[in-house]
Amino acid sequence: MPVPYIRFALHDDEDALARLDRVTWSTLHSVQPRPQPPYDAFFNERFGPRDHLVAELDGKLAGYIRLGYPSTLACNSHVRQIQGLAVAETARGAGVGRALLRAVREEARRQGARRLTLRVLGHNTPARKLYESEGFAVEGILPEEFLLDGAYVDDVLMGCHL
Repeated sequence: MPVPYIRFALHDDEDALARLDRVTWSTLHSVQPRPQPPYDAFFNERFGPRDHLVAELDGKLAGYIRLGYPSTLACNSHVRQIQGLAVAETARGAGVGRALLRAVREEARRQGARRLTLRVLGHNTPARKLYESEGFAVEGILPEEFLLDGAYVDDVLMGCHL
């Protein structure tokens, strides 16, 4: 099985990342409505290429992870937050998500962060298991925070020290 190659996103990746975001959209992991044309640009004033690590398998884009600040407050600038993770259906089970998580931890450390956090929907068991296996712990739960497909879903806050 090929090993995922991890790198920073490039401006040239924008169309492929936007497509990946659209085809992987699901209420399993998204609280946003299903994307509809005309589609928004993937990169914007808040998140550019350097805020994304991408994974390639056999030279093809297989996934991405977005790293950002949880707020604009200087008093928590020592924390970074995973604010998006997507893996192509054809690349699932190939270690892409795990490789992206490990790479983003290293990038957060390189940036001087002391903590890394994320939010995951309570019913997203595969993602929660992956995060736990990579050292993230549940730090809080917002019960029934979202109504998705007619069911109330918890918002689970997870984090780890770097």
